[in-house]
Amino acid sequence: MPYPQRGEIYLVQLPCQPKDFKERPALVVSLDIRNRLAGDIIVVPLSTTLRPAPTHVELPIGEGGLYQSSVAKCEQITTIDKSLLMQNPFAGKVSDSKMTEVEKAIMRAIGIPAL
Repeated sequence: MPYPQRGEIYLVQLPCQPKDFKERPALVVSLDIRNRLAGDIIVVPLSTTLRPAPTHVELPIGEGGLYQSSVAKCEQITTIDKSLLMQNPFAGKVSDSKMTEVEKAIMRAIGIPAL
């Protein structure tokens, strides 16, 4: 049975208020072994509002199947239940170089110095 893979982008339901959800694309950042075995996954929400920030990583149109340029908002990293995935992943995965940028931005967001 397929499972979400690191680097894929999914449309997900993110909790924003109690008993309220917001649909948006999110990048899977958890390890594949965890994604296969656990009931939840770790994601970074994406936004099409392109505001520069030390914890944002720009993803150009086409990256991971995106239809428009977006930013990964790494300061909003979160864990969601797999049942909140709304559809199959977008086309392909985010490049290794972009995933490295996301990893560094997550480290900055939690106070770990990133080179």
